[in-house]
Amino acid sequence: MAEPPSEAEELTFASFWDKRYQDGGADTSNTQPTHEWFRGFESLKPWLSKYLFDARPAETAPLILHLGCGDSTVPHGLYVSGYTHQICVDFSTVVIKQMAEKFAMDTGIEWKYADVRELPEPDRSVDVAFDKGTLDAMIFGSPWSPPETVKENTGRYMDEVTRVLKDDGVFLYVTYRQPHFVKPLLNRDERWDLIVETLSDGEGSFDYFAFVLKKKLQLDLIQRLPLDTVEAQ
Repeated sequence: MAEPPSEAEELTFASFWDKRYQDGGADTSNTQPTHEWFRGFESLKPWLSKYLFDARPAETAPLILHLGCGDSTVPHGLYVSGYTHQICVDFSTVVIKQMAEKFAMDTGIEWKYADVRELPEPDRSVDVAFDKGTLDAMIFGSPWSPPETVKENTGRYMDEVTRVLKDDGVFLYVTYRQPHFVKPLLNRDERWDLIVETLSDGEGSFDYFAFVLKKKLQLDLIQRLPLDTVEAQ
């Protein structure tokens, strides 16, 4: 008889999040988040300024995909900042319904039910992918030797990010996990160039880590060339 999932493993199931959001869902009367993991929009602004606002100004209309959006108000903050082409996906139908109602006036944000391990977006259609806590929810067990389930789930997730992101796109990821533990899951096949910064408010609070990942274009392009072309090189 199979053992029931651990408390940490339950985070990988939509049913867990449906219940959590149902029991303490987003307050549709205001813009206060119920679960704002790993820093809110205002706290992230200095980092976003460097890797989003300056690199991809709102007037260039980049398509931003929020992976496992939950009830974070980061999409709303970006919308107010002029980013009016956003897609927010989550595998909790409860929170998608709540957020679609809460931010109905933000007409440039689309709220969609989807599993990040099987995204509905077309290949190479996204300019910016953003994750704040979703990949973390897939990770449990030993950080030195993650269970096969963790490797499978995070691998499928990263394959989908690779697929939907444009060749010149960027994946922005915020985590509380130590970089040396999460890097092998993010970059298991060495497809990414990445940098990481520590997010600290300088007041002794818990530090977070912010990753910026871009495709290694040479590898990505070679994989899409016809076989006879690659052999000729």
